[in-house]
Parts: sequence; C-alpha cells; structure tokens
Amino acid sequence: MRRVIVGLCLLTFLLLISCRPKSNQSTKSVQDYAQSVDQSIRIDPHYAKGFKVFYGKDYRLVDIQDPQKEKGHSYHFALVNRGSKPEGIPSDYSIIEVPIKSAVCMTSLQLSNFIKINALDKIVGITSTHFLFDKVVKARLKAGQIKTIGIEGNFDNEVVMNLAPNLIFISPFKRGGYDALQETGIPLVPHLGYKEMTPLGQAEWIKFISMFVGKEKEANVKFAEIEKQYNELKSIVAEVKKRPVVFSGELRGGNWYAVGGKSFLATLFKDAGAEYFLKNDTHSGGVTLDFEAIYSQAHNADCWRILNSFHGTFSYDALLSEDARYKDFDAFKKKGVIYCNLREKPFYESSPVEPEVVLKDLIKAFHPDLLPKYVPVYYRLLK
Repeated sequence: MRRVIVGLCLLTFLLLISCRPKSNQSTKSVQDYAQSVDQSIRIDPHYAKGFKVFYGKDYRLVDIQDPQKEKGHSYHFALVNRGSKPEGIPSDYSIIEVPIKSAVCMTSLQLSNFIKINALDKIVGITSTHFLFDKVVKARLKAGQIKTIGIEGNFDNEVVMNLAPNLIFISPFKRGGYDALQETGIPLVPHLGYKEMTPLGQAEWIKFISMFVGKEKEANVKFAEIEKQYNELKSIVAEVKKRPVVFSGELRGGNWYAVGGKSFLATLFKDAGAEYFLKNDTHSGGVTLDFEAIYSQAHNADCWRILNSFHGTFSYDALLSEDARYKDFDAFKKKGVIYCNLREKPFYESSPVEPEVVLKDLIKAFHPDLLPKYVPVYYRLLK
C-alpha cells in the first residue's frame, strides 16, 4: 500500500510539473542570468511597481502591469539586440529589437524620461506642444525632426505611418484611441509611470525607457543621485513634531477634484513632513467631492496646494474672485497657499524625474526653517 501511495504522489508531482505554463518556467530560468550581467547596466526596479525585468541568454523579458493593482492585465515584451535571434523566448512575449532608432511619446511624463537620460534624438513624434518648455524638443520640432501626431482619441495615423517609428509608448488607461494605432502595425508599449504611487517609483521609469534606447548606465547613475537626495531630504523632516495639514485642488464646474490617501501626492506630502487631509482615505487615484465635503475636512488645514495654468498673475484676490467661499479656509486666511503655475514652470515635463526638487520645494513651504537659503523651483508660497 505504501508503494502505491508513493507512486501516486510521484505521478501527481510529475503531472503538476508538466502542466506548468511554459512562460513561467522560462521566467524562472532566466533569473539565473541576471547575476552575470554588468551591474552598471543591469536594470532592477526597487520602487517602481509597474514593470519587472528578467534576464535570459542574450535577451531580457519585461513584464508591465498596473502599479495600483496586484492582479490585472499585463503586457510582455522580449528585448533582443538588434539583428540577433536568441532562442528560448516564451511565445507570449512580443519581440522588440533594441536599441530602438525612433519612438513616439504620448505624454509629458514619458518625454521627461527621455530628457533626463539625454535620449531626445530618439523621439520623432509627440502628441502635443501644450506647456512645452524644453529647448531641444522645440528646436527639433522647428527643424521637422519631431512631428505632432494629434491627441489621444484623435491620432493622425497617416503622420504616424510616415514617421515609421520603431515603437509607440502609450498610456492604455487614459482616453485611448489606440485601436486605430494598432492598425499601423507599430508596436505599442505601455508606459505606466503615471500610475505609480510613490515619487521614487515614478522617477524610476527612466530605467524602463533606458532599456529601449541603450542608456541603462546613464539611467542607473541618474536614479542613484535622485534616490540619494530624496531620501536625505526625507530624513531631515522625519523627526519634526509639528506636521502641518495640507489639502489640494480647486472647484471646477461645481466639483472638487482631489486624490486619495494612498496616492502619489499623499505620499509626497508625507515625505515632506506634512499630513494630507485625506490620509485615511483608501483610494490611490482621484476622488470627486463637493465643496461642503471639502470644507468640512479641510477648513482648518494649514496649507493649500494649487496647481493651475492661470493667465496673468495669480494671487489671493484672483483666488477669491473664483469663489468667495475660499476666504473661509484657514489656509487662505493665514496665507498658506502653495502654488505652481503651469504656464511658467515645466512641471509636467521635468518634475516626474526631479522628485527630490519637488520634495525640497514642499519642505521649504511646510518647514521653512529647515531650508533657510533654498529658493523653490516649482512651488512657492503665494503672495
């Protein structure tokens, strides 16, 4: 009887092994190759939750998924050296030859990654020039080296096909229009940095882009500098006893658009030595509230963060002209508004890869005595 039981157990074990997905077996085996890769060019995301990298013999497997969900749709790409044909790549991975020669960007955040690692020569198309500050990109647009391809939901496929990029970086959870782009046959690669819930996680997507453009060493060096400075700044405020309460946003069309307590912005406020007024909220994305709900929770908050594209000089009078009820907030009365004008600052194309700078701005606003000589870059206290 014991032999029969042992035999059945062995048979069951062998069946389980044979039935395991091939891609999982491949993913597990390729991890062994990572140790042999030069550390200076090896990509290992530590903060970013939206992508993972596994090393095989002469190729890399890149898995991409929503950073805000433990389970959900994922995307799989195998990066191979241009002209090579390595064996052992799982069948469910789309092959992309690297380094790429050209790409299209869909968002300012994606563009910020290329700017940070000096890879703008790879960009041949962008969606918009709205709030564009970078001089190199502007020059390339003027010279015709970069073309605009329309906006999400209304892309110009003819322009895209004439550009013939090696791939297009997309944001699949936004407004879309990607079904039409798929008809071009150009690989669409999701870039989900905007879904990351931590500043360092978002900034670490420069490593993701680096794998496609052959700038891994540069990305690792740049991110190490960002990480070091960010964590040093965090340590400065770690022991502060008075942590001001901060809220964010403005009324738009009768609604107040804020973000949840598990969001990127909430994390940034916490790291800067403040408490977000919705810190107990469990949402990682946006939340919509009415004025009464905001006022009941934020009327006595110390600080108010505002990010907009106001024409002219933004001031407390300008804020009051938008809604007279704003004067009832303590942050308004005590001149605690922290402001950034998108028309004046390259916020969207620079701040994603400069979280240490944004953090420093906020620390200056929340705890000015800790950084007495610092001059803010993006945010300033409204006068």
